[in-house]
Amino acid sequence: MRSLFVLAALSGLSECRNKQQPLKVPGTDTPLSKDHTNQPLVGFGTWNLKESPENTTAAVSIAIEAGYRQIDCAAAYGNEKNVGEGIAQGLKKAGLKREDIWVTSKLWNDHHASDRVEAGLNQTLSDLGLDYLDLYLMHWPVGQGPGEGKYHYDYVEAWHGLEKVLATSRVRNIGISNFSPAQLKDLIKQSKVKPAVHQMELHPYLTQAKWVKAHQAHGIAVTAYSPLGNLNPTYGDNSNLLRNEVVVDIAEKRECTPAQVVLAWGIARGTSVIPKSKHQNYIEENLGALKCILKDDDFARITKLGDEPTRFNNPSSGWGVDLFEGLEDA
Repeated sequence: MRSLFVLAALSGLSECRNKQQPLKVPGTDTPLSKDHTNQPLVGFGTWNLKESPENTTAAVSIAIEAGYRQIDCAAAYGNEKNVGEGIAQGLKKAGLKREDIWVTSKLWNDHHASDRVEAGLNQTLSDLGLDYLDLYLMHWPVGQGPGEGKYHYDYVEAWHGLEKVLATSRVRNIGISNFSPAQLKDLIKQSKVKPAVHQMELHPYLTQAKWVKAHQAHGIAVTAYSPLGNLNPTYGDNSNLLRNEVVVDIAEKRECTPAQVVLAWGIARGTSVIPKSKHQNYIEENLGALKCILKDDDFARITKLGDEPTRFNNPSSGWGVDLFEGLEDA
């Protein structure tokens, strides 16, 4: 039963918010990956969280105080200094230590050369004011050298650079983001270390169910970015997922908010979700998804919204490369 899986996945979360909670194999206490044991189910995203430095810092601090134990950031977001200040403030106010939270960052495309990966990591750690990352992801499977206008596939070289920094004490796990099936297969074939995590766009309009299950079957955990669909201003004026009549109806029945329903759906699939907001009430509301329990028919109705998949984040045409080949929306 889907509802039982949700309960198993969330067991202990509301009772022990000061500890990291690992992703588990559905219905068991087994971590999804032996190399990936402590990533919390709900994280706080920081993409486009840059209205002002003060607001960014405050939002991250509020998130940690509210109970978030995963902070997701990236060099490309241009706000890691302010995010780092928010982490420091939040830890102090919540009475926590660095090891009590999970911090993810991402290597940008202009640092894919193997001799530049460490420089990218050094800059991120300096900006965040941290000694190590729990997870360092390759943001995209394409690179763009300094001064170059064209993007090109060079994920294997970049991954080998990530393998090198993994051998240090400054990175605990390495992973990928936005890869296609063929690219992931090729990466694993040519590497010594398998990705611990794959972060990708996932929401009811882009379910990618087979792709998610393939990762979990091979011990690669999945993190869903844009888990609330098309709310990110980068995606333009699109139909709001949270106003979808199916989502609204389920929210009323389960006494949850629409956002909590959508996030609970993502959690029930065994993925970590990383919603973002600059408003304290929404920050707290999103974390409340941990207590929103869906029934089997709820899950099926929400999943059906992705029968005609829609991807909102696809820079293929602008970058001159083909991304996401072989996936359901290609």
